[in-house]
Amino acid sequence: MPAGRPTKYDPAMCAIVIAAGEEGETLAGMAEACDVDRETINNWMAANPEFSRAVKRGLQRAQVWWERQGKIGTFGGVDGFNATSYIFQMKNRFRADWNDTLKSEHSGPDGGAIPVEIKRTIIDPKA
Repeated sequence: MPAGRPTKYDPAMCAIVIAAGEEGETLAGMAEACDVDRETINNWMAANPEFSRAVKRGLQRAQVWWERQGKIGTFGGVDGFNATSYIFQMKNRFRADWNDTLKSEHSGPDGGAIPVEIKRTIIDPKA
């Protein structure tokens, strides 16, 4: 008999996290919908590939929900829509798609140092 408390995981949790995503919830919101903490969600994702796919799908649906809200708000469909707050939310929630920071790296081949070649030329002043 294995030690520890039996898991609360149930394959029905897949539908719960997708539904939470459809409401724009974060990973924390999905955990709350399942009545567990975020660490448990992470453990379930590692142990259950179908649950991992459902969470990823839920997070994608959350992004779609937020993007639709922004589109509606931009065209006057949301009273009190605050574009600055919306942009802040999007850049922090969905950095992969909404980050406008440019990344500059200063490295050479394979991430090493940039090769520098110094040449010394001696000129004959009489020439």
